[in-house]
Amino acid sequence: MMDWTDRHCRQFHRHITRHTWLYTEMVTTGALVYGDVERHLRYNEAEHPVALQLGGSDPADLAVAARLGQQYGYDEINLNCGCPSERVQKGAFGACLMAEPQLVADCVKAMRDAVDIDVTVKHRIGIDKIDDYGFVRDFVGTIADAGCTTFIVHARNAILKGLSPKENREIPPLRYETAYQLKRDFPALEIIVNGGIKTGDEIAAHLQHVDGVMVGREAYHNPYVMAEYDARFYGDDAAVKTREEVLAAMIPYIQAQLDAHAARGLKLNTITRHMLGLMQGLPGARLFRQIMSDPKRLASADPHLLLEAAEAMQRRAAA
Repeated sequence: MMDWTDRHCRQFHRHITRHTWLYTEMVTTGALVYGDVERHLRYNEAEHPVALQLGGSDPADLAVAARLGQQYGYDEINLNCGCPSERVQKGAFGACLMAEPQLVADCVKAMRDAVDIDVTVKHRIGIDKIDDYGFVRDFVGTIADAGCTTFIVHARNAILKGLSPKENREIPPLRYETAYQLKRDFPALEIIVNGGIKTGDEIAAHLQHVDGVMVGREAYHNPYVMAEYDARFYGDDAAVKTREEVLAAMIPYIQAQLDAHAARGLKLNTITRHMLGLMQGLPGARLFRQIMSDPKRLASADPHLLLEAAEAMQRRAAA
């Protein structure tokens, strides 16, 4: 979810669900060890619980990055061993790390020694043509021996050569049973399944076999799908914000961000681009997206554009 689940996106999502864990986009160790730490790690207090997702393969650098994440107040450190992009592979991390389980174990141990919060691993079920269960079972077992107790399992192989990241999310077949088998073989571990999951009913079905579910792109493109999560999966029956209330709640945040960061290049659509799918599935949703994407309207830097788009959509639906 690089360039997608930034702090503005997470602030927006938190208005829809109070309890669902949110994950940052992947931040490389180099960006933290040698770059602008504040820019990469700042977030909004309302985002909790929120996990920092790291990309890297050097135990010492990952320890430094994890320690920074804890200092900034993140609730979890997650090591990405699932991203298949060539750019990530050139950095010797992401899904290619599944071929080096002992290195991943060393990385996990270094991070666990550096922080008191949970260190988790996100991974695929295989790489390239390696699709036998023993491969991912041994990977998980090796990392578990280093002290990791939570594994987020994207239930597809990662094809390291020949497929784009988008194709890697669609072409390799989903094999949820592999994640289920991991839970049966490692009952003491927390196994969270990921990949192609869209509806609350699908989540409920998976929870019959594993401990948790991660929803990625559906939560981004159709974010209001999360509105049922608090009551259905966390037992919180507090009133859910309507879509219009979510938009209204974002206006003060957007204005404050523009006031604080416009001089450094922050534009209205830097934040509102994450909100285009809020009306997904409703009559007039296309008009809502058109207004929210209109360059002239965006140039005004007026966050009340959100409500104007919603009102125009409602008028269109009522006509």
